[in-house]
Amino acid sequence: MTAERLAVPAADGRTLEVLTLGPADGLPFVFHAGTPGGLVGHGPITEPAVGLGLRTVLYARPGYGASTQQPGRLVADAAADVTAILDHLGAGSFVTAGWSGGGPHALACAALLPGRCLAAASIAGIAPAGAEGLDWLGDMAPENVQEFAAAADGEAALSSLLEAAADELRDITPAALTEGLGGLVSDADKAVVSGDFAEYLAASFHAALASGIAGWRDDDLAFVRDWGFALSGGGNGAGAPVTIWQGGQDRMVPFAHGAWLAGQLPGARAPDPGRSARPGRRAARRRRRPASLIPRAYRLAVPVVHPLGHGQGDISQIGGVVRIMGADGDLRGVFARPG
Repeated sequence: MTAERLAVPAADGRTLEVLTLGPADGLPFVFHAGTPGGLVGHGPITEPAVGLGLRTVLYARPGYGASTQQPGRLVADAAADVTAILDHLGAGSFVTAGWSGGGPHALACAALLPGRCLAAASIAGIAPAGAEGLDWLGDMAPENVQEFAAAADGEAALSSLLEAAADELRDITPAALTEGLGGLVSDADKAVVSGDFAEYLAASFHAALASGIAGWRDDDLAFVRDWGFALSGGGNGAGAPVTIWQGGQDRMVPFAHGAWLAGQLPGARAPDPGRSARPGRRAARRRRRPASLIPRAYRLAVPVVHPLGHGQGDISQIGGVVRIMGADGDLRGVFARPG
């Protein structure tokens, strides 16, 4: 596997830690990790993407790893950072996805880079705090309710809480993940937190917290303030086409967040709360976006699960269609490139 770790200059004299995997001439697939999430190259989405020939691009958001902190950053700032990274790589158009805390950052790229971002997906991504008609904390696990309450109280309260949590996660072992995450993980999540996937999650937490809590803290603070952009997408000129996927059993980011997001985006379809976090082949097919909505872009559809619910899978290509398959043989998603 071709991998390159880079230090990319960003605005205000900052530096971004970037990892690219796959061929330099491949279509860039920018993946936004969850919160907290470190820069780990081998994962359940990135590794099969590289195997296909996509150029997977990952970066540590400001405050994580070797990326310079950016106090007061907004979710919207991700678009400028992704632009800086792609410019440095000499890349043009790209597709993007983010899971959990990475979801809002993928949506920022879709809204703010419509001429460059061909398609985006939010996987179990959180909705904006204060979203009208959404009980934002409803059905969240107590641990997340406490965390976001601290974020609303300000940096000092949040830092105190996260420092204590980081002491455990910073060195957590794969075997201890389900117990360490407590009420945040459902039975569906526990069923897949094992083997290589548990190794990946533990490594991501280690990398995220090795240099402290700044990235985690600033993610949380960005989530509870104005995101700095209006949600848009759907291939109608108001942003890149967006797909929203959400698991019905997610305790970190409840299903209602995905349903609310889908309702704000032109052409987006709300996920089915009656489905499990690992949909079968028929459910995945019913949720594909109509091709007419994105006649000139890549279509991106991705798993309906929180990162803790992702199983291993494979990616294959037939003509211009890239199929993402789960370990159980179920269709998980598709990139469809126009002729």
